[in-house]
Amino acid sequence: MTFTQWLLFFLTIQLIHFLGTWKLYVKAGRKPWEAIVPIYNGIVLMQIINRPKWWVILLFIPVVNLLMFPVIWIETIRTFGYYKKIDSLLVILTFGLYIFYVNFNPNPNYNAGRSIKPQSELGEWISSITFAIVAATLVHTYFMQPFTIPSSSLEKSLLIGDFLFVSKFHYGARIPSTVIAAPMVHDTIPVPFTGKNFGSYLSKPQLPPLRFGVPKNKK
Repeated sequence: MTFTQWLLFFLTIQLIHFLGTWKLYVKAGRKPWEAIVPIYNGIVLMQIINRPKWWVILLFIPVVNLLMFPVIWIETIRTFGYYKKIDSLLVILTFGLYIFYVNFNPNPNYNAGRSIKPQSELGEWISSITFAIVAATLVHTYFMQPFTIPSSSLEKSLLIGDFLFVSKFHYGARIPSTVIAAPMVHDTIPVPFTGKNFGSYLSKPQLPPLRFGVPKNKK
């Protein structure tokens, strides 16, 4: 995708966010226009759902954001009184569009003082596992990744099957070109009992190649 296409895509997402949440912003005591200003609307939303503002950064990190969006969707509907499991399931299955239903509900129940602590032991486990996966995905994608030596091309120093960690940051961490991908896996995912693999990512949309933190002598 070109820069113009990505810009149009980003602005479209902002418009969808505005249409699906502006009444919730008003219910929370904010102004309607705050729901449409890019980035700022995310900061305001974090305040509304009583979550850290730095979560907004995670929403712009490829692959990691795929894990964070469902968390934000669920936290948003729960802040407005939708605690049932079916509500959480619907907001995930509709890719967040269920929030439109909550937004246009005549009487959403905004709970400004809602406790952010899980209400059950299961919820606490799910919360802990989710953010462990987010942290591991961040490290795996941008800083360090485990590899197994697949062939004998390096046999004098490494043997087939040797396991090692490779630092991505020393050679420049690469922003994933394929922004829709399963976290913490390589190019394919094996299908149990079939001996077959399927791709772990979608080829579109794509970002242009980009690295950061490249030492001068490595360029």
